[in-house]
Order: sequence, then structure tokens, then C-alpha cells
Amino acid sequence: MRTSYLPRLLSLSAILAVALLSLAARLAPVIDPTAAPAWQRAAAGGIFLASYTALALGRIPGLAIDRAGIALVGAAMMVGSGAMALPDAYRAIDLNTITLLLGMMIVVAHLRLSGFFTLATGVVLRRAGHPLVLLGAIVAVSGVFSAFLVNDAICLVLAPLVLDLAIAMGRKPLPFLLAVAMASNIGSVATITGNPQNMMIGSFSAIPYARFAAALAPVALALLVLGFALIGVVHRRDLGRAGPEIAMPAARFPLNHALMGRAVAATLVMVALFFAGIVPAEAAIVMGALLLLTRRLKAARIYAEIDWSLLLMFAGLFIIVAGAEHQWLSPPVIAAVARLHLENVAVLTPVTAVLSNIVSNVPAVLVLKPFITALADPQRAWLVVAMASTLAGNFTILGSVANLIVVEKAAARGVRIGFWAYFRIGAPLSLASLAIGALWLAR
Repeated sequence: MRTSYLPRLLSLSAILAVALLSLAARLAPVIDPTAAPAWQRAAAGGIFLASYTALALGRIPGLAIDRAGIALVGAAMMVGSGAMALPDAYRAIDLNTITLLLGMMIVVAHLRLSGFFTLATGVVLRRAGHPLVLLGAIVAVSGVFSAFLVNDAICLVLAPLVLDLAIAMGRKPLPFLLAVAMASNIGSVATITGNPQNMMIGSFSAIPYARFAAALAPVALALLVLGFALIGVVHRRDLGRAGPEIAMPAARFPLNHALMGRAVAATLVMVALFFAGIVPAEAAIVMGALLLLTRRLKAARIYAEIDWSLLLMFAGLFIIVAGAEHQWLSPPVIAAVARLHLENVAVLTPVTAVLSNIVSNVPAVLVLKPFITALADPQRAWLVVAMASTLAGNFTILGSVANLIVVEKAAARGVRIGFWAYFRIGAPLSLASLAIGALWLAR
């Protein structure tokens, strides 16, 4: 019983220490102005380390707070400690990333509520009679949809549908659910709008959408084939002979053909604008806003589909990292990191992959930002970071939000995806993917 209180005691002690440090930093300019910079520097470092540790854990033992709340508290303490002025905190938030995410969420919500995903997926899967063909179809659908739409949203839609289908076929759902998660991660590397970290990288790097896709889409395509092969080999016994023909499960949302037509048309126009060179954030928010002009669906239903907590977490992370950067990023620090030779693809790839698995991919990208922008060829480095931070997500079941979504959806139906069941495919797939991606970008 005593050991159960230890993590809670440690976390509360850490919170108290950071709070006292922040209070000292706030009062330092009044008590001893000459000591204020040192206290603020210490407070910024403490807040940054505590926030990133909590974000890596996904919680604070003893408290009912999530990652979004952790990011908000960390950002508030950066301002409250005096390590960062409030106007600077506002400027630290990258509104291009927030706007792009919001616009994409609105578009995806319309596609989902109109029944598009169920219909489109059903058309493909209905023609997949053999389990191996079905596996290939799931990999293709998850990968292609995730390339242009946010992969987390695709997993939210596909996981329950694929689970229902596997159960109706009398097949073990595991290989098909793994295909949803792993193909979603791989497919999302192809474009700026595939996942949240790519959206941030697109904003930071100013790489045109078409150039980004030209650089990474071939990698995604090759790795989707590799992922299909690995899952097929490991689960060959579960993917044997074809079973009897079955009907598709009932749609979770009633089909609304008028709404679907508008949503599909808006999506196609939006993607065309991306490739035409329009700023992705502008294209996404304009098309998303125009979709709200309808009498067929209350706007409140769309708002309920938006992941507001993700937007809050992004805003908080921008401020936390900017505060630490403001207080700690000095020429000697930049020079020390430069000695790691991050401009080398063979170095930057494992650094990004390891960091992404420690603190998650979005925080990892923010940590790397000041060092990437200082490189001679930052755009190429950003492509490496996009590739490595995304493909590292397949290493373990905790590697990406997409994985966790699939796991939670399966658990809700009594299907367990264990750590080893995922790791024995995800780890070799991730390592091989990182090697292939690094070789491709280093050419």
C-alpha cells in the first residue's frame, strides 16, 4: 500500500518545488533585481522539464489532468513566473498550425457525419473476399485517407468499422486493427496535412505542399507495402482461406447524400488548393467555414467532433517551448548542439525517432525547432524530422495517438491489443521504415 502512494508523493513534491521556484522568480525583481534573470532562467528550466516529463507520462500521478491540461498549466506558469511576458506568449502560438488543424477537423467532421467514410470504406472492403485481400484493402484505405486527412480522425472512423467487419467474418480482429494503426501512421507521412506534427513542420518550414508530397509520398507508398507484408507474414495463420460472404455492418451514421456531396467537393477543392500553392491553413479554414453554411446539419454537431483539447495542448506547448527557448537558448547552447551534426540525415533520423518515443512526436518537433532553423539547409532537415517523428510512431503501441485510438476502440468492444502483439510487428517495421526513409532523403 505504501508504494502506491510514492508516485503521488513524488509528483506532488515536484509540483510544489516548481511552484515555489516560479513564485521566487516572480518576486525576485522586487526583492533583488540583479538576481531576477537567474531565478527566471531556473524557473523556465524547471517548468519545461516538469511539463515535458508529465507530457511523456500522459498524466500526473494523483491528479485527474490530461496532456492538454498539463500544457495549459505549464504555459500559465511560464507567464506567471515572469520567464515570459504575456504578449510574448501570445506571439509564440503558431496560428497557422492551429488554423490548419481546426479547418481540417471541420472538413473531416462533415465527411464523417455525412457517412462518407463508411460508404467509401464499405465499397472497397465489400470486394475483398479473401482475408489477405481484405488486409491489403484496409492498409490502402487507412494509408490513403491518412495521407490527406488527419490520421487520428481516420483511426477514429476506421477502427470500429474494421472491428465490426472482422467479427462479422468470424476472423481475429488483431491483424486488421494493426493494419489500421500502422498504415495510418505510414500514410500520414506523405503530406503536410497527414498528421499534427507535419502541419507544424509545414508552417515552420514554408515547404510547398507539392514539394513535401513529392519528397515523402514515395516513402509512404513503399512502406505501406512493407507493412502489409510484415502483418501478413506474422499473422499468416489468421489470414488463411476465405470465409463465407458476409454483409457489411450497418453504418454508424445515416447516409446524408446531399451533405456528403458538399463535403467531398469541398475536400477535393481543398486538396487542389494545397497543390496549387495556397497556404494550407488558409485553404483548410476557408473550406471548413463554407461547409458550416448549411441547414442540413446543426453547427453544434460539428463543434462536438472537433478535438478542442488538442488545439489547447498545441497552444500550451508553443508557449512552454518558447519560454524555455527565450531563457536558455544561447549561442553556446546552439554551438554545442551543432557539434552533433544534425544536418547529417544519419544523425538527425535517430535523434528525432528517440526523442519522439520519449516525449511524443509533437513536443519533439517543438524541441528540435530552434536547432533545425539554424542549419544550412533547414527545409531538408524538416523533411527528415517529419519522416522520423511520424514513422517512429509505429515502434510501440504508445508511439502515436493513432495507435492509442485503435487500442481504446478495440478495448471498448472487448478486444485487447497487447504491447507484445503490437511490438513484434511495429518495432521491426519502424526500424526498417526509418532506415528506408533516411536512405531516400539522403540520396
